[in-house]
Order: sequence, then structure tokens, then C-alpha cells
Amino acid sequence: MPLVDSLRARARRLKREVWALVLACRDPRTPWYAKVLAGAVVAYALSPIDLIPDFIPIGGQLDDLVLVPLGIAVVLRLVPDDVMADCRLRAESAEMPGGRWVAAAVVAVLWIGAGVLAWRWVRV
Repeated sequence: MPLVDSLRARARRLKREVWALVLACRDPRTPWYAKVLAGAVVAYALSPIDLIPDFIPIGGQLDDLVLVPLGIAVVLRLVPDDVMADCRLRAESAEMPGGRWVAAAVVAVLWIGAGVLAWRWVRV
């Protein structure tokens, strides 16, 4: 089925771009503000928690289809072209270490950190 193959190819490209953004966050040539935004985009892409829950018809899936690519597009404008080219090459040649477990751990740490910060802010 050509449509299914096309969607799978797009999903692989999106996954590779997200991994390239992770690598760009680690690169010292990336500006700090691009690292912050790239980290937020990667966390949202990997997070099981969505802005609009998936059980809401159309809108639940639409936020993933719009926000993640839009976030990637914004970050790509902020990261220098030579850095992204290097990161894309490294992302193509390597898989994400640990696969989903590492991604789940990173997202869990980010949400716990956000919860602790929110708790401290409310408590003060």
C-alpha cells in the first residue's frame, strides 16, 4: 500500500529529526536558547502527555501532527546549518541508545522536575 509506505517513511524521517535535535542539544556550537526549545520539542514528541488528549476526536491527533513538526521547523531555524548537518549524519548512522527506555526515562525526569518546580512555586 503506497499510502502506508509513505506514512512509514515520514515517521522514520520525523524520528531521525527528533534524534538529530537531541544530538544538537548536546553540541556546544548550538546556542542556549535553541537547546532549550529543542529540549522542549523533543520532550513533547516523546511524552505520553499531550496538550490535547488523544481521546478527543481529531484535535487529539492533530496537535501531534502540527505541533511537533512546527516545533522542529522553529528549532531548525535557530540551530546553525553546519551543526544540524553534522547531527543528521550522526542520527542516520546511529540508533537512539537504549531505545524507548531511555526516552521514557528522560521524559519522566523532565515531568518530575517540572512537578517539583511547580510544587515549590505554589508552596512559596
